[in-house]
Amino acid sequence: MIISNKPVQYLLVTLLALTSSTNFASTPVDSVSVKHETVETVEGNHGETSAHGENVGHKIEEEFNASELINSHIGDSHDFHIADWDGHPISFSLPVILWTNNGLEIFSSAKFHHDNSGEHVVDINGEKLVRYKEIIFYADKFETMTADQKNTGAFAFDARPLDFSITKNVFSMLMSAIILFFLFFAVARSYKKNPNAPTGLAGFLEPLVTYVRDEIAVPNIGTKKAGKYMPYLLTIFFFIWINNLIGLIPFFPFSSNLTGNIYFTFVMAFITFIVTTLSGNKSYWGHIFNTPGVPVWLAPIMIPVEIIGMLTKPFALMIRLFANITAGHIIILSLVSLIFIFKSIAVGPVAGAFVLFMSVLEMLVAALQAYVFTLLSALFIGQAVEEHDHH
Repeated sequence: MIISNKPVQYLLVTLLALTSSTNFASTPVDSVSVKHETVETVEGNHGETSAHGENVGHKIEEEFNASELINSHIGDSHDFHIADWDGHPISFSLPVILWTNNGLEIFSSAKFHHDNSGEHVVDINGEKLVRYKEIIFYADKFETMTADQKNTGAFAFDARPLDFSITKNVFSMLMSAIILFFLFFAVARSYKKNPNAPTGLAGFLEPLVTYVRDEIAVPNIGTKKAGKYMPYLLTIFFFIWINNLIGLIPFFPFSSNLTGNIYFTFVMAFITFIVTTLSGNKSYWGHIFNTPGVPVWLAPIMIPVEIIGMLTKPFALMIRLFANITAGHIIILSLVSLIFIFKSIAVGPVAGAFVLFMSVLEMLVAALQAYVFTLLSALFIGQAVEEHDHH
């Protein structure tokens, strides 16, 4: 078996110069860290006095918000929160790339000082910007927005600049693309030197490559045309699998939730839709616009139904990958949150055991979802290139 480096051609990634920096924020609490503060307040001018003449304070403890913790970890961000040291968060800041009213602006996300509530104003060449829930707005327009408009700010295109930043998910995607590039390049070079007896990395990947070819591509597309689509199928299989695994590693530079991002799964499903549509032969389009065995008078009904069917296929791909990966992350984070909700160390071993079980299960799901996405893509392509015999 000979492996070429054609899958690399599908990953034309331009690597930007990451002007990232590791910094200690001046703010005492990170916007995504869990806050547990005990504040003592004294009511009245002189406070309440006990029988011994001592002031008695009322302790107010801020409630743990599990939803905020989960949303912050499964969502995208402009920096990596690594740890907290002496009340100060340690983070790895990523470059912010904006197209503002003044043109292109590039700066480090450290300028926001971990503020994610729209309070800290950043002045970039006379353009004042704020960040609210990881969305960057013009400061003057942000002040005039209602709470609902702020929460749906991703669609307030007139109130924010175009954002091309290297966020945590984009960083993860670039990293996985580099891994995939060197992976296939090393395997292709190994097979050029010794095509008969693969060793090392090539020997490890050969069963996976042959499995995609013999169990996914050939049965669904056919022997004659499977080779044409093998580069694409191999690329999406390994690309999704690697990113699924990256999301399971809970420390820098990993921990991103790329495949659990609806925008990412939409693009992946859209690419499959484009490949399927462009590959459609005469029989495929004839089945859509002139369904065999259906009376002509039913065409006004059948044609819209068939077109809707074309669109539901990539939609199912998008939702399936997004929902399964996101659900796994939510379950693991929910189990961890139980320790803080019950405020008992006794819950730790039980929650930890379930987290370990779910983490092992998610490793299986990571490979399974890559397989399912590749299998369905091959199935849709196979339906588009299948030749129908008409008698």
